[in-house]
Amino acid sequence: MKYRMMYSFLNTDLQLIEKELEAAIEADSPVLTEASLHLLQSGGKRIRPILVLLAAKFGDYNIHIVKHVAATLELIHTASLIHDDVVDEADLRRGAATIKAKWDNRVAMYTGDYIFARALEIMSAVENPLAHQILADTMVELCLGEIEQIKDKFNFDQNLRVYFRRIKRKTALLIASSCQLGAISAGVEEEVHRNLFKFGYYVGMSFQITDDILDFTASEEVLGKPAGSDLLQGNITLPVLIAMRNEELKKLITEIDEETSKERMAVIIDAIKASGAIEEAADISDQYLAKAFAVLDNLPSNKARRTLGQIAKNIGKRKF
Repeated sequence: MKYRMMYSFLNTDLQLIEKELEAAIEADSPVLTEASLHLLQSGGKRIRPILVLLAAKFGDYNIHIVKHVAATLELIHTASLIHDDVVDEADLRRGAATIKAKWDNRVAMYTGDYIFARALEIMSAVENPLAHQILADTMVELCLGEIEQIKDKFNFDQNLRVYFRRIKRKTALLIASSCQLGAISAGVEEEVHRNLFKFGYYVGMSFQITDDILDFTASEEVLGKPAGSDLLQGNITLPVLIAMRNEELKKLITEIDEETSKERMAVIIDAIKASGAIEEAADISDQYLAKAFAVLDNLPSNKARRTLGQIAKNIGKRKF
């Protein structure tokens, strides 16, 4: 089943959220509006809003309430990507020039800040203190994850625990909170929204590990950036940590810096792919997915639960 077909019954509500997003980033400054739209309209999958809507289906679903949560989570995600591109000095995102590349770092940073602020303003329409506390905690963890990634650039001595904590903060918690906040906005019982948080967390961990694998196995056309970009920028991911158990391969990898040539990177990427590290990382991703499916079994049976399961399967089947 094609990804979009899984949630086609949400299309009308997703179109409403698109309008909310575009309205949210309108600014008095033409540059700020154009820069904000540049990434927002660049083809994101809208995974977080979809999860918000599906989670809300477990309760008293009201799109005019839920839309505020969905727009907020997508805007926070978008703002974090803009800041990421500045920190990583990335020129490409989804196959197009990043905001920092098209304008400059200052415009990118203020655009990210503006979108964060607009996200919080939209969330103020949700009258639930617990929802705001969860969102605040999530944003704190997201910032900590970003700082950890900066601190650990080209740190080839980091361990798996550090990696898993980083991707939890950078990726998994925002996906988990999307599920939990969608459910809370629909007034579900505590057990349900806590299980939805767990589901989102496990899916988020699998999602990020799969992304880290694809950085080595997918084509530049699919990635929208050169293969191995994460490693070239000093971001040490799960396949790399596994591959470095081989001392000879570790020696090759630890010689990488930002000036390493494309040809040299190609040799190292091939060596990582031949080491078995990709398969081992994929196994770990599958273990997280299995935990996600187990949590789903504890949720009420409905169309939303089935769709969440289909989305999780789709994440697991992304091409390596």
